[in-house]
Amino acid sequence: MVKVVLSFIFLFFSSTVFAFEYDLEQNVESLKVEDTSLLDLKIEKFIGKDKYLKNKAYIDIVFSPKSDYFHYDGIDSVKVIDTLKENGLLNLFFKKPTNLELNFKTSGSPLFFVKIMENTLRNIGYYRYVTKESTLNSSEFTWSISLTSEYATDPSILQNELRKSGCSVVDIEKNSYANWTYIIDMRDAHLNVKTLNVGEELRLKRSIYDEWLDVSNITRLEILSSRRNYWYPKISYYDSSLHLLRVVSQDRRRSRVVLHIPKSSKYIKISDIYTLKNLKDGLLLKPTGSR
Repeated sequence: MVKVVLSFIFLFFSSTVFAFEYDLEQNVESLKVEDTSLLDLKIEKFIGKDKYLKNKAYIDIVFSPKSDYFHYDGIDSVKVIDTLKENGLLNLFFKKPTNLELNFKTSGSPLFFVKIMENTLRNIGYYRYVTKESTLNSSEFTWSISLTSEYATDPSILQNELRKSGCSVVDIEKNSYANWTYIIDMRDAHLNVKTLNVGEELRLKRSIYDEWLDVSNITRLEILSSRRNYWYPKISYYDSSLHLLRVVSQDRRRSRVVLHIPKSSKYIKISDIYTLKNLKDGLLLKPTGSR
């Protein structure tokens, strides 16, 4: 009798486990179907419905296996666009100079985000653009810009540059042929600037841009200016989220400045209160005092 009961329990347990495993497999399979369907919709959005339907068989081949085009955040839009470009299915060039609109979204600090995006855009060759709109709600910040360009932004180039600042492209939306939206993850964001370390002198070359530096490793900084310079110092201190902490400026020519770095400072910006043209020879930086 005991053996019969045990056998019944074993059979019941085995059938229950089998049913659970079967349901789990069914759910996984349905999820895969749903995911690949989302990928197809994304591809269609990038190249247009007519082109998608005309090249459906070819698309299924070049995007096989489709599982390669997903990451932990969902569809890997950068990889999708790369594959479309490589196989002649997507052309990012316009027939003539066009007004290109770019929208960047993030859940991070707006000030920090705009600074990172400004540096990133400059490094990929976008110097002349205007801010069209910026919006902030409880969960998201959006920065929209417009510029005249002969081509849409290459997502791979943008991605590679953003990674230098600890950011990445989570998703891309094509709103029209000249209007794109990028969702950016900046959880590990930092400015892609030189870090000053004790005992490592740094010579700054002449530049048309303010010089940003990471001072999180030092407590003191001596800045020397050559005789050819007419430097009127302006030094700004920022925390790790790029909130302005303090500004020090001097309305007289200086050949030497010694800075005592506040503990809360992560970055400093070195400039001139009038014009950077005053710095003909650049500056020599001598960091001291470890943190």
